Amino acid sequence: MSEAIKKPVFIAVDGIDGVGKSTQIERLAAHLAGRGHDVIQVRDPGSTPVGARLREILLDSDLDLHRRTEAMLFMASRCEMIEKSIRPALEQGTTVISDRFLLANVVYQSVGGDVTPEQIWELGSLANDDLAPDMTLLLDMPAEAAMKRIEGPGDRMERRGTEYMESVRQSFLSQLHRSSERTVVINADQDPGDVAKDIIRAVDEFLAT
Repeated sequence: MSEAIKKPVFIAVDGIDGVGKSTQIERLAAHLAGRGHDVIQVRDPGSTPVGARLREILLDSDLDLHRRTEAMLFMASRCEMIEKSIRPALEQGTTVISDRFLLANVVYQSVGGDVTPEQIWELGSLANDDLAPDMTLLLDMPAEAAMKRIEGPGDRMERRGTEYMESVRQSFLSQLHRSSERTVVINADQDPGDVAKDIIRAVDEFLAT
């Protein structure tokens, strides 16, 4: 196996709630490990003690937060995750797969709120110290179909409803190009096995370049 294949990469997997990110990240991690990568998985927000506490506030509470406040809290969680998890892993030669990254922050907090995508991109660049994924995979499907997959009462974002989530989906598609140098839209509205094949094909093509 060539050294180019083993070179550590930073991959973000994103999409609206219900598209199956967790399942696909597990499959992608297993595939990359099979190709000789050391792999870690992180999730945004989360993956550090600070991030876990902020995740409770952002997703598991009923607090009424202004969208700019939400955006700042997501930034703080991500900054901690970058400095405590992502950068050290990449420096040690470990590939990182992140369940969401700055792109999600941009679209979820700008849709229907008082903050523009441009403002969040600018704030995110500062909070991330200009770190961006090498590749972003967007799992895409209509919000109505994705919401039907969600079990339970849903988190603060999911409880905003299908109309909001479809607006978020469209914002994902329009803002995706700003998230990484390499971006790919994956049709998530198909059998999970077929989704995994599409993801692996896209990642393998990227690694081969």
